[in-house]
Amino acid sequence: MAHVEEMGGDKKNIAVELNLVPFIDLMSVCIIFLLITAVWTQISMIQLGSSLYAKKTEASPLEEPPPYANIPFRVNVLETGFNIMIGKERIDIPKSGSNYNEKALLKEIKKIKDIYPEKKDVIVASRDTVKYEYVVAAMDALLNGGFPEVVIATGEML
Repeated sequence: MAHVEEMGGDKKNIAVELNLVPFIDLMSVCIIFLLITAVWTQISMIQLGSSLYAKKTEASPLEEPPPYANIPFRVNVLETGFNIMIGKERIDIPKSGSNYNEKALLKEIKKIKDIYPEKKDVIVASRDTVKYEYVVAAMDALLNGGFPEVVIATGEML
């Protein structure tokens, strides 16, 4: 609290007392936060043992990525049928009448698995106007075709 005392004449004595409790609270929270984050930083530094800039030794040979593992593979579920994008190749599987041709999709997926046996991941993209049961049918065909890592893309990827 601050209060003013008149000393006589034009001189005034101002006594100010600072409330240190909020400052101590803030400092204690900061110290606890720093202690907790220091522990997690130390743990993450321990786990980062192998980096790109570490010395290469003969005991740890470099692992080469499997060929064609990073080739983009996407199945689009459209109003007109299925559309497969593998690399730059595009395969269209139109509807047969009003039904989606799931057998033809599975056949094409198995052909792709024969060409790229190490490929495991695939992206399934769809528009909001397509019924979800057809997206699930495409996912089932991909799982049956040997692609266990199925990801559903949100938004427009088509």
